[in-house]
Amino acid sequence: MNKLLPLLLSLILLVGCQKAADEPVVTAPPKANTELRVGTLYGAQIYVSSTRGNSGFDYELAERFADFLQKPLNITPYANIHELYDALENGDIDVIAAGLADTPVRRDQFRLSPPLYYVNQVVVYRNGSRIPISPDTIDGRIAVVADSSFVSTLEQLKQDAPSLSWEELHDKDSEEILGMINSGQLDYTISDSSTIEINRRFMPELRVGPTVEEDQPIVWLMRRNGSDRLMSKLLHFWHEEKHDGTLDHLVEKYFGHVKRFDYVDTRAFMRAVERKLPRYRHWFEQYAGELDWRKLAAAAYQESHWDPRARSPTGVRGMMMLTIPTAEQLGISNRLDPEQSIKGGATYLSSILQMLPLSIPLEERMWFALATYNIGYGHIEDARILTEKLGKNPSAWKDVKQVLPLLQKRKYYQETKYGYARGNEAVRYVENIRRYYDTLVWMDNHDAQQQLAETESTESSIDDNSHITAEVNTTAGSPQ
Repeated sequence: MNKLLPLLLSLILLVGCQKAADEPVVTAPPKANTELRVGTLYGAQIYVSSTRGNSGFDYELAERFADFLQKPLNITPYANIHELYDALENGDIDVIAAGLADTPVRRDQFRLSPPLYYVNQVVVYRNGSRIPISPDTIDGRIAVVADSSFVSTLEQLKQDAPSLSWEELHDKDSEEILGMINSGQLDYTISDSSTIEINRRFMPELRVGPTVEEDQPIVWLMRRNGSDRLMSKLLHFWHEEKHDGTLDHLVEKYFGHVKRFDYVDTRAFMRAVERKLPRYRHWFEQYAGELDWRKLAAAAYQESHWDPRARSPTGVRGMMMLTIPTAEQLGISNRLDPEQSIKGGATYLSSILQMLPLSIPLEERMWFALATYNIGYGHIEDARILTEKLGKNPSAWKDVKQVLPLLQKRKYYQETKYGYARGNEAVRYVENIRRYYDTLVWMDNHDAQQQLAETESTESSIDDNSHITAEVNTTAGSPQ
């Protein structure tokens, strides 16, 4: 019996194994993504997260693409480009939307979207530094973001300038490197034109040198394999966004007002933010209502440089430069009182916003309202009618701002209802306010980040002290 037992156990195991082998193996079908997973980088024109919500060209376009796919957006910022590449290859994300340029190296590694917009690559240096005539005349420390398109550009330039050398920084992003230039910690870098145009409003010491690469497309990246369906959807989406003008609207929103730069004005504004704004900020916040108080404050700076007693040659007075009829209509008894002026300006601006045609998109209504504040509703309507006659979109600020200066030419204004108007001044007025607003947003976010860092440092210090105190108390209460 003892000899038969091992034999019986072997037969039972064999039958069990055979049965398991004969049964079909059921594997779960691959799970379809229920969300659009996007990887990105932090950057003023790419992705910014603040207490007032998320913003950035790539963020807004990704949000629209997710809506097009009827999926929620899951956007994740990564520390650097290399981590983005790894996340895409590992299947952690579906798309890289991070302001990256189309390069031969990326074409070999990934699938690229159609161009979203175009940039030039330029040499950047600090005000007062030796101006480079060409890349091979750069005399100083050059550093660029690791894995960026700037590395490819420098490698190409090195073929004609063998002495050219540079550092690739893995722990810095483009804005941090520009900050190093602005503060004098670094001599030179390569940046794209849109990034430098945006950041010199916050870093006024930055200067633009020679262009080293022209009209480089900015694109999104997908995996080389397994992304056919998503790429097909993206191409359809891109075609629709291009056709209905949404892509152009986003380009205008983030880049259309930043090309003009005034060093003296930028420095003066930043000083005013530190010295003057604290006296009036609480009133801007109190009376802004549904407006962003920073847009109201930016408009007030454009009007009066935050001078409550400001006066124009035409007789408008005060912080928000109200006319006598407008002040009376708004119930403002003293135009020189900063609180009354801010309250009146906010009320007047809100009433203009309500008056504008509903065809003007929500995100563009403020620019039309500000232009109206400057030259009057009648002239803005004349410009919109003329815009439509010229085959452009009368509800798109990017089109209307091109037509407004025509109101100064007899050929055009004699055909309008309200006649001549200084349309070019209205355009500069709005663009200046947009730049001041962007600077306020950046400074606001910068202050918030500093406060958060200080709070975390204080909490960490308290935790460390508590730990030490606990150790002392434990020792005192323990047997010796």
